Amino acid sequence: MIAYVLATCVPGNEKAVIAKMKGISNVTEVNGVMGKYDVFVKIEAKDPSKVDLAISKARNVEHITSTVTMPAIYGQGGTVDEE
Repeated sequence: MIAYVLATCVPGNEKAVIAKMKGISNVTEVNGVMGKYDVFVKIEAKDPSKVDLAISKARNVEHITSTVTMPAIYGQGGTVDEE
C-alpha cells in the first residue's frame, strides 16, 4: 500500500519537519515543495495498518498545521508489483 501526505507547516520550520518525517517508519521519501503545501511525504508498507500508523505520526509532527492524505489506488499506475 502507498499513501502520499501533503503537509503545510509553520513558516521557517520546513527543515525541522522534514527531518522528523524522515525518522518515521515506512516513510520512503520526503521532499520540501513550493506552492500550497510545504512538504511531500511518501509512505509505503505491505500492511495497511503500518501505513495508517505512519500517516498518524506524520500528521502529528510538531509545526504541521494541516495535511492532505492521498492513498494510492492499487493497480492504477505507478510501480506497484503484481501479487
